[in-house]
Amino acid sequence: MSVRTRLDRGNHRAAFDAYYRGAIQVIERAALIATDRGRRVALAEIRREMQAGRLGRLGNGIGSTSDLERGRGVYRRSAEGFSASGMIYVRSKSDRTRGAIEAYTEGAEIGPRRGRWLWIATDEIPRVTNRQRMTPELYRANGFEQKIGPLSFVRNVNGNPLLVAKNVGVSELGQRRKARSLKRSGIPRAGQRAKAFVVAFVGIPRTSRAARVDVRNIVAGVQAQLPEMFNQAVRSVRR
Repeated sequence: MSVRTRLDRGNHRAAFDAYYRGAIQVIERAALIATDRGRRVALAEIRREMQAGRLGRLGNGIGSTSDLERGRGVYRRSAEGFSASGMIYVRSKSDRTRGAIEAYTEGAEIGPRRGRWLWIATDEIPRVTNRQRMTPELYRANGFEQKIGPLSFVRNVNGNPLLVAKNVGVSELGQRRKARSLKRSGIPRAGQRAKAFVVAFVGIPRTSRAARVDVRNIVAGVQAQLPEMFNQAVRSVRR
């Protein structure tokens, strides 16, 4: 026995069209919810991996958004086709932060922007000043020649240069980044001992940074979860 059924769309067109529109709306809403959830999961995972990779607050320079968050709805591609998107992006406007994010997510060779040498601050002086990584230019501009001492250029035994501050005080307890200028009398300050010189910066021609966070792999993992996120969203929308 065979049975054949047919929906007479002509006689039930209004009901069919209403059902069809409702189904499309459910699918579109679920797609917006799923992609919004996916970008949130991806952002959280990227930031967690950056924290685990000892990159401090660098993850705060990354943001995310979605068509749902922007209130734009789905993007129409045809009468029945559409797309919904979630995005991960670098939101920091700092060139230094952008460069660091690129280096630690893609890997990079880093060289000096000006001059021959890339100067790396040692543990004798502050690592940052005014929330910027310490450089010889910032050392001079922000008054550290008075706080610690003028920089002198010397050649290291391996051929790379050093910038040193002469006749300074350092912590008697061996604490890092405590170098200070001597008093006018030439004696060290309380809790310090005099030292003939400290190395403030080490010059190197270039350095490399290996990628610590695989953003592409994280995003691919979230993309693989999107079908289930979509199914969950459909169930929630239809309730």
